[in-house]
Amino acid sequence: MVPAAADVLVEAGYAPVYVPPYSGGDGLIAAVRDADPVGILARMGRIDESVFEVAPRLRVISKHGAGVDNIDVDAASARGIPVLNAAGANAVSVAEHAIALLFAVAKKVIPLDQSIREGRWEKSGFQGRELAGSVMGLVAFGAIARQTARFAKGLGMTVRAYDPFTPAEVFAAEGVERIENLDTLFTSCDVISLHSPLTPATKHIVNADRLARMKRDAIIVNTARGGLIDEPALAAALAEGRIFGAGLDTFAQEPPPADHPFWSEARLVLSPHIGGVTAAANIRVGVEAAQGIVDLLAGRPVPEARIVNRAKLKLTA
Repeated sequence: MVPAAADVLVEAGYAPVYVPPYSGGDGLIAAVRDADPVGILARMGRIDESVFEVAPRLRVISKHGAGVDNIDVDAASARGIPVLNAAGANAVSVAEHAIALLFAVAKKVIPLDQSIREGRWEKSGFQGRELAGSVMGLVAFGAIARQTARFAKGLGMTVRAYDPFTPAEVFAAEGVERIENLDTLFTSCDVISLHSPLTPATKHIVNADRLARMKRDAIIVNTARGGLIDEPALAAALAEGRIFGAGLDTFAQEPPPADHPFWSEARLVLSPHIGGVTAAANIRVGVEAAQGIVDLLAGRPVPEARIVNRAKLKLTA
């Protein structure tokens, strides 16, 4: 947690207790039991029924970021615990990273860098690729996707998006074409950038069938959640040359196992789920996540859009 976020909690009279990254199992349970928290600011650890059982005073969970798939939202709702997120606070950083991955794949930056370091000068025969004039398709159209669209349009790309939950006027305001059918998005775009939360309905939204529908020079970018992609299907599509490449910041298992098929694929550009990890974004996300805890515990209104389980709790901001 950045100092500014800790200051928000301390100034409100709360004492932050820190848990090591990716803590789980007995270690996490023991830490929560000892702290007996009224609020949890969650980043990497799994927050589920086993945590709730040892935190009888828990009144709110606030996610340091947008995705809440590491939180059992149904279990929290059953206990009347609001789950907040900081959606949009890291939008610029994640969108920049999506564009960086796209350029790295399209321009083959990683293999070219490696070849020079290994003493080869592979200019002869190299054929680059322009992105201007390409069509980018966005899966979901939240804050990060909208910022990605702005960057892509600035690069001369046309942008389309699929999101049945976002009002038409939002698409119109951003100058982005709304696509009603997800398969149409995959077949018609040169780039697919994923921005959807991971839910049972969106798991493996990129699968063998949709990969087969894509253009042979298409690129996939994922800065959302690894489970959106059927990873063996993507590995097979890349190995068989059925798409151009992919840039991934997230994986189904993090970190991925040592025998993962991605390691042998040169047309992949990979990063360790750090799209939103910049100094500026960390401050915004941390402060917003901490302030959400303070405001809710104080009985002050929290923006309804930030309460992930508001429908189940029947809360109003």
